[in-house]
Amino acid sequence: MPNSSALFPLSYELSRDRFRQNLIAAKERWPDAQLHSRRLDHPEDLTIDWISAPATRQSEKILILTTAEHGIEGYVGSAMMQLFIENDLQRLNPRNTGLLLVHTINPWGMKHMRRTNAHNVDLNRNFVLDSADLDASFNPQYRQLQSFFAPARPLPAIALARLQFAFGLARQALGVSAKTLRSAALLGQYHHQQGIHYGGDKFQEETRVLMSLYRQAFQSADQLLHLDMHTGWGPRYQMSLINSYLEQQSSAELRQRFDYPQIVAATGDEFYAMRGDMIDYVYLLRKKEFPHKRLYATSFEFGTYGARLVDEIRSLRATIIDNQLYWHSAPSRRTQEWVAREFRELFYPQEKKWQAKALQDAHRAFNGILRAEGFIRTRWG
Repeated sequence: MPNSSALFPLSYELSRDRFRQNLIAAKERWPDAQLHSRRLDHPEDLTIDWISAPATRQSEKILILTTAEHGIEGYVGSAMMQLFIENDLQRLNPRNTGLLLVHTINPWGMKHMRRTNAHNVDLNRNFVLDSADLDASFNPQYRQLQSFFAPARPLPAIALARLQFAFGLARQALGVSAKTLRSAALLGQYHHQQGIHYGGDKFQEETRVLMSLYRQAFQSADQLLHLDMHTGWGPRYQMSLINSYLEQQSSAELRQRFDYPQIVAATGDEFYAMRGDMIDYVYLLRKKEFPHKRLYATSFEFGTYGARLVDEIRSLRATIIDNQLYWHSAPSRRTQEWVAREFRELFYPQEKKWQAKALQDAHRAFNGILRAEGFIRTRWG
């Protein structure tokens, strides 16, 4: 396995440059592979880049790998993309298998170390089949808790910021259950542009690009395998596979099929429910327009803080204070640096042990899924 330090990029630009160079490796086995670059409507040089490669003979299958839907998570996603390209690309059969490798769905978020795009939209709440589902009345519980989730004031010194969050959390706990608080925060909301997990009031430019790519993928092959990279949820040293609630196979069945220990469904019981999830969108699109096509789609979720209640509380705090800092700033540079460290640790841990284990888990999952879905064999005849 490649050295972990070499796989995790230092910047969005370096990650993009490396990805573009991977066209050479793709062309060695898929001669018609192409690099595409869609520049976003933004003054900075921000692009969604992807490599597409049709099967050389018969388009039976297509492998889709996507990263950085939540921008800051693209640093880990980039490492996993490179791991796949260096270890697994040559194991695919180019005669019947096509490729769609997408680097950085959300380049602004990756460049600026934020989870959202430049409009503060959480893209994983923006993927709905009908734009009417971007409904401002959705998730009324968020509205009731809005002053806690998105304080409209500058961040004070670190000690006071910790105290204010703890006091606010305790006050909310008197009125709502922990389950209700968690659901209201994570479900997604479509009315508060300066809030957390804001899903937007229209399809975002990044969303439209991916929607088009998914439709083209369904049109090009009979079987789709989609692997999406995320960080933040779950045990610290264990990557989880997060399946759509629309996936018919149970988590237990998939653990056995893939020989992978940590697989859950995106439901309130096993993970958490949300509206506008990208993986859900792919399943809904298949159901609506391509019901005869075979699909398995999942998210690789690399746990960071951990899975204990105290870790979930810290995660919520990091999300809230990052959003508060972005909109209302903080007089103290020390506070600004603390927020940046907390947020980075939530989505891009620097610990070498963590990075090495993340790569090991991804390698095991790639192997198990590709074998079970028929994308690799011991040798091709």
